[in-house]
Amino acid sequence: MKTDGKTVPSGDGFDALDRRIAQALQLDGRAPFSRIAAVLDVSDQTVARRYRRLRTTGALRVLGLADARALGEVEWFVRVQCTPESAVTVAEALARRPDTSWVSLMSGGTEIAAVCRAANSEHSDALLLQKLPRTPSVVGVTAHCLLHEFYGGAQSILSKSGALTDEETALLRPALPERDPSAAPATLGDADRRLFEVLARDGRAPLAELAAVTGWSATTVRRRLAELRAAGVLYYDVDYDLRHFGYGTMVALWLSVAPAELAATGEALAAHPEVAFAGATTGANNLFASVLCRDVGALYTYLTTRVAALPGVRTMESAPRIRQIKGPGPIAAMPPGAPGRRR
Repeated sequence: MKTDGKTVPSGDGFDALDRRIAQALQLDGRAPFSRIAAVLDVSDQTVARRYRRLRTTGALRVLGLADARALGEVEWFVRVQCTPESAVTVAEALARRPDTSWVSLMSGGTEIAAVCRAANSEHSDALLLQKLPRTPSVVGVTAHCLLHEFYGGAQSILSKSGALTDEETALLRPALPERDPSAAPATLGDADRRLFEVLARDGRAPLAELAAVTGWSATTVRRRLAELRAAGVLYYDVDYDLRHFGYGTMVALWLSVAPAELAATGEALAAHPEVAFAGATTGANNLFASVLCRDVGALYTYLTTRVAALPGVRTMESAPRIRQIKGPGPIAAMPPGAPGRRR
């Protein structure tokens, strides 16, 4: 089909302008369309029309999310081993929880991977032992605490896509202070929580809608959004269909790295263009990465070149993701059984 004089894929990919808009939104999810249009040298109407199409078709959505570390929360990578006939049911139950994200079916449908958030370390036992689905079909559960994030959150593999030039990226990236890791955890009020509930569904929700749900004026909402973002509590992420960016293979990668090499290896891994997320965790496999490749051949090349060259790697375990049940944030974007999304 034709839009704005350009050929736009109908369902199997984004065109160049779609990719540029997606990366622009990853940099600043609430950037005015006029600012994006000015940097991309297209009209405001073009950007707005493209975004509406992508949003309406479910190809892309912008989310406003709360950073776990800024709130003093603890994140866990949970792996649940199930009998094949029960895996989807257990995964769907996990996906319905507001304290989970990135729920996936792995390894032929006998394992589920999920990220779980606990208010603090004291609540982790309750999260992992009491809140996970209880069924005889669950034959094993392992959990690894996220100790350090090398790449992820507000950073995305979209930022590595090259759709935007360095100059365009600099113009679109907001000037935000780096979060002080030693700062006391932020405290959210009831109105803040209602604000995040709306942003978790639509990071570009109109100010009038945010004002209505919080009871604040539009001016107060605008100011509070700026405060939360400047403090590192609020960040924006773009959830999108992997197929539109040419990714056909998603793999969870678990590496065992010598402690003295963990920081250097994590930083090197985070720089790989194939890596959507990288973090240090507890456990024998102490470095986790989410890897996106075009196909299994590209994955093999990646593992035998870039990963093989990493310092200090002692062992490696990889698990293909066969279906994404839930993506970023507390709310599932798609009904169970829909095709996988990113990461």
